[in-house]
Amino acid sequence: MKKLFVLSFILVLNSALFAQTTNLKSLYQLSDAKTRSISPENFTGEKGKGGMATLEEGTAAKQARELGQGWKVNPYIRIRPNETFTLGEIDGSGIINHIWMTPVGDYRLMILRIYWDDETEPSVEVPVGDFFAAGWGIMNEPIINSLAICVNPRSGFNSYWQMPFRKKCKITMENKSEKGVSLYYQIDYSLENVEKNTPYFHAQFRRVNKLPYKEVYTIVDGIKGKGNYVGTYLAHGARQGGWWGEGEVKFYMDGDKDFPTICGTGEEDYFCGSYGYNDREVNGEMLYTQFSSLYAGFYEVKDPEIDGFIGIFGQYRWHITDPVRFEEDLKITIQSLGWRSEGYLPLQDDLASTAYWYQLEPHNPFPALPSDEKLVIKKKK
Repeated sequence: MKKLFVLSFILVLNSALFAQTTNLKSLYQLSDAKTRSISPENFTGEKGKGGMATLEEGTAAKQARELGQGWKVNPYIRIRPNETFTLGEIDGSGIINHIWMTPVGDYRLMILRIYWDDETEPSVEVPVGDFFAAGWGIMNEPIINSLAICVNPRSGFNSYWQMPFRKKCKITMENKSEKGVSLYYQIDYSLENVEKNTPYFHAQFRRVNKLPYKEVYTIVDGIKGKGNYVGTYLAHGARQGGWWGEGEVKFYMDGDKDFPTICGTGEEDYFCGSYGYNDREVNGEMLYTQFSSLYAGFYEVKDPEIDGFIGIFGQYRWHITDPVRFEEDLKITIQSLGWRSEGYLPLQDDLASTAYWYQLEPHNPFPALPSDEKLVIKKKK
């Protein structure tokens, strides 16, 4: 019996190691895919067209004036107030493999949008910080070490979500603020064949502040078609003392009405933590244990300038090894629920979410983003 257990353990371990090394094993395999990259130094991604900006047109012309063309003349862009800038437009079939950027501005008013093929409604529409699981604004960026999203010091935003397209890809950034913003960015992609029935990447943002009493927060709904749900980011502003994360996450799928097919047991449970992220009170202050792992993470923001909250948190959960597969439709909700000595306590917190999924096109148009007033994070006067 003992030998059988050991053999089973070895087989499981070998399977896990094989899964982890599959991508590494493919690195030496040749492919007909063509690697390309778009940045302010090569807006089209064309072969042999990088670093061609002149001192007359470059954003860093002053810094490069002694060196000239080819010497980091145009490393970033400026986006004027209320302007939408096309970061990249790609014709043909391919896959976005990686997006890096570091924005300077109000993250909630810098809206990232991605359009696939010939669609007029975006498949991705999310404030830039929230897309990269960093929803609490500039200077409040966490460190995230996950497979899908990495945030590196200080504001190095990285997405490794794979994003296929068959005809065309267009990526834009809208600056909804009254001030100009700057953006360094790079979009790495491969030109290659994408099969006809390949699902496309989608991401949608929502926010309610403050949540009406005893109402349930909707992370996403209106998803119609067949696909895989692959991730959630939640920015949670807690207004009341004590524990704030008792709420259940529920997945209504393929015709579910009053009751969901998947019903979790609590907010921190869904984000792969437990027991209030080890919450404890020390000298009158609530403390938590933060973590960032391949598939899930939790962090706390300490910003005394943000108004209205006793606790400011970010949580992510990537369904990479456990995608939620749906055939017809999908809706996801979470309760805003706290704990008091005699039981549960409905809360009226600030909840802002980004939902990530793949589905076959066409997709339902997204609901309108909140107004600018309801997008921004209020600061103390």
